[in-house]
Amino acid sequence: MAQTDVLLTKEPAPQTVPPCELPAKEYEVARNTGAYTSSGLATAGFRTAKYLLEEWFQNCYARYHQAFADRDQSERQRHESQQLASETQALAQRTQQDSTRRVGERLQDMHGWKSELQREVEALAAETDLLLAQRQRLERALDATEVPFSIATDNLQCRERRQHPNLVRDYVETELLKEAELIRNIQELLKRTIMQAVSQIRLNRERKETCEMDWSDKVEAYNIDETCGRYHSQSTQVQAHPHSTAFQESASTPETWAKFTQDNLCRAQRERLASANLRVLVDCVLRDTSEDLRLQCDAVNLAFGRRCEELEDARHKLQQHLHKTLREITDQEHNVAALKQAIKDKEAPLRVAQTRLYLRSHRPNVELCRDAAQFRCCLCL
Repeated sequence: MAQTDVLLTKEPAPQTVPPCELPAKEYEVARNTGAYTSSGLATAGFRTAKYLLEEWFQNCYARYHQAFADRDQSERQRHESQQLASETQALAQRTQQDSTRRVGERLQDMHGWKSELQREVEALAAETDLLLAQRQRLERALDATEVPFSIATDNLQCRERRQHPNLVRDYVETELLKEAELIRNIQELLKRTIMQAVSQIRLNRERKETCEMDWSDKVEAYNIDETCGRYHSQSTQVQAHPHSTAFQESASTPETWAKFTQDNLCRAQRERLASANLRVLVDCVLRDTSEDLRLQCDAVNLAFGRRCEELEDARHKLQQHLHKTLREITDQEHNVAALKQAIKDKEAPLRVAQTRLYLRSHRPNVELCRDAAQFRCCLCL
């Protein structure tokens, strides 16, 4: 044992082989070549291979260095593992923070679009209510045209019952026909405008429904992202979802996501602008039709006034002529009576003249002369 301890503590010999490699064995076998060769167990030790002492030291030092190298490599791996764990922990924290920040930015984007959609939905609802009020005005205006149309047609029918020669096509009838035609045209215009308003109301409601669905989806996504933004590594609600990283085929990109909402807003704004323009058009139609009806009503009233004045003047003149004619008839009757009396009064002179002529016709011979007295008596007849 003492010799072994001394051997273990002596200075190591220079290494002639690299670490972790065993030296090549040298086999020195004692051979018995005598006459009495033994082949039993006694000769077994001479056939085994043995290391030299230097080789034993070399093997020990090779194991020392191998252990030192393994420990050094293990220590390096341990430091690298610790460093890698620290780096991955820091990377995970940074990634989580960046993910939380991006979720926050996404929440801001969704809040902005959600607010825009909400404002557009409210604006569309208000615009639709205003257009509904305009449609009610159009319907009331259409109902109001029935009374003047019935009055105009009734006037035309009543004027058809005039007696000849008063059954004439005067300017009153012309104005009444114009009024009836104008009212029919206004009714057609109001009906077309009502149809346009109904169609625009339907489009407004469709755009409003689309924006509401988009707004509802964004509210749901906002709540989900808000919940995700509150999660952290110490949260108790988190759990493993192995297949959650797979992208769905129907998933949109940020560009298509923003374009979808922007397109919805653009279509809604376009329909809202069209609705506002239609309301302005309805105001113009109601104002113009009311003004046209008022002007035509004034024209009809003026024509009736002129015609009534003409009729009144004609009636007054006819009445005057009637009085004069009746007076002339009376005078003429008196004249006839006077003429009859005058004729009756001429009977006596007639008889005198006839008697004279008769008596003078009995004058004898040459005395039967056509003298002045004879001619004068003839003229008396």
